[in-house]
Amino acid sequence: MDYKKIIPCLSMESPMEDALFYNDAGADEIAFFDSSCKREDIDKNIALIKEITRQVDVPLIACGGVRRLEDIKKLLYAGAIKVCMKTAPLEDINIVKEASDRFGAERIIVTIDLANCEDPVAYGKNLKANGAGELLLIQSKPVEGYEKLVKKLRREIGLPVVAQIDSKDPKEIASMLKQTEAETVSLYKLDRHDVMEIKQACREENLPVNLFESSLSFSDFKTDDKGLVPVIAQHYKTGEVLMLAYMNEEAFNKTIRSGRMTYFSRSRNTLWTKGETSGHFQFVKALTIDCDRDTILAQVSQIGPACHTGSKTCFFTDLVRKEYNRTNPLNVFTEEYDIIADRKANPKEGSYTTYLFDKGIDKILKKVGEEATEIVIAAKNPDPEEIKYELSDFLYHAMVLMVERGVTWDDVIKELADRRK
Repeated sequence: MDYKKIIPCLSMESPMEDALFYNDAGADEIAFFDSSCKREDIDKNIALIKEITRQVDVPLIACGGVRRLEDIKKLLYAGAIKVCMKTAPLEDINIVKEASDRFGAERIIVTIDLANCEDPVAYGKNLKANGAGELLLIQSKPVEGYEKLVKKLRREIGLPVVAQIDSKDPKEIASMLKQTEAETVSLYKLDRHDVMEIKQACREENLPVNLFESSLSFSDFKTDDKGLVPVIAQHYKTGEVLMLAYMNEEAFNKTIRSGRMTYFSRSRNTLWTKGETSGHFQFVKALTIDCDRDTILAQVSQIGPACHTGSKTCFFTDLVRKEYNRTNPLNVFTEEYDIIADRKANPKEGSYTTYLFDKGIDKILKKVGEEATEIVIAAKNPDPEEIKYELSDFLYHAMVLMVERGVTWDDVIKELADRRK
């Protein structure tokens, strides 16, 4: 099903904090829009975009300062899913075709300022002919009949349209989406928006939006004699069990509507949204019911500690413990990477890792090449045990190279995941 998308713009005062907020708060995509960025300054944003895309799950659109094909490549390689241009196509329309041919039309957005474009329909058709995949329609100053004009362009040009609006009123935003027939709304007012409330307003306008929908109603669950179901909250990335609480039907429905975990307090006999006083919200990523339909597993993004004691989890008191190998194979790479990164940041005398960083990139590359050759030699040996030793040596030196060049395991994992699609 095709959904209307809600895309908030990040403020340049706190882009990382905004990105993390919207990652949990229901945004379909986020826009990194540095309107003051000049082409010669675009590199200053690359590191920040890389860090944002490493930490958030929602796709990022990069806007601002794009003048050359090389700028588009850098932004896409930094992790942006799409790049938006405004001035460059006005100076030379060929950049749209070149970018579309090289990176795909679906990754190229071009801005039309309706307040300063004499014939937006003709310009839009020209952009489409040259490979633009999407149009961002803005008004740098108020345009009379903006909604009707966006609708006209949407129909006559035949490209997906992003309509920009600076309102914070969910009903006004939903109304504009309906009137314009735009596929997407870009929220340019830089105060933080309640995206879930905007989507609820869109639903009231019968607009399709990506909201939580439960496959079962609460009446399908097996509750206790007070109408409650226990809920286990688990961190959606680490898998760590955070806490246990209870839901009644009202709490369940509010959780689905708001996207924030809401429980029923048995001691206070009232609903409570986790984090409403502490700020330590739990944002829903997934809800699952067990086979008996009497326990819910909630996978959440936890802001701050989950426990009122300040502990990240409520389960921190050992009762019984048997010694066992607690090594998590999925964490070994990230833990080793962190140790290597620490050696680069805090050199230690006598450390082989510090030695490699001191010698520089040529020494690191030489060792990576040598270890790759050792893997080939070991693989020809009848004893397979040698392979694990040589692979371990290679992976260690590869991680040194990754740290030296600023590549993380998240970068590699995302790239591998993209290749499965």
